[in-house]
Amino acid sequence: MRAIVIPSGLLTIQSETFRAALGRGGVRADKHEGDGATPAAALPLRRLLYRADRLAAPDCAVPVKPLEPADGWCDDPADAAYNRPVRLPIGASAEALWREDAVYDIIGVLGWNDDPIEPGRGSAIFLHIAQPDYAPTQGCVALAPDDLRRVLAMGLTGIVVRA
Repeated sequence: MRAIVIPSGLLTIQSETFRAALGRGGVRADKHEGDGATPAAALPLRRLLYRADRLAAPDCAVPVKPLEPADGWCDDPADAAYNRPVRLPIGASAEALWREDAVYDIIGVLGWNDDPIEPGRGSAIFLHIAQPDYAPTQGCVALAPDDLRRVLAMGLTGIVVRA
């Protein structure tokens, strides 16, 4: 089941609508690395990662895996591991997925620029927990913790972000 996301920051699945934080760069069809934009595209939910030391595995329609402290995601377009999960530390730029705040306690890995991967087209587009004030993301889609769990339990398999 897919959800629809509109630029005003609303995610709808079935007949329910949830507030969402989107990228600081808005919603763009021509997404590229570092623009802070959420891609306007159909984004399949590939898998779910979560902090098992903080919460139980969420109910979800896709494969679920607990995070480990050395988990990261390469965001360096010049590296062979670009837009792929990595073990930290590495010699390239990479985002740490094991964070002190709760934002990445649940991470839905969205299928953006992954089949095939094009260097510079954007990386690490996730569905994750929003900051309490719904501050803009770096390009991801973020929901309140309970809303994210609810959407996942509804059988979410992807989202469509509209420009």
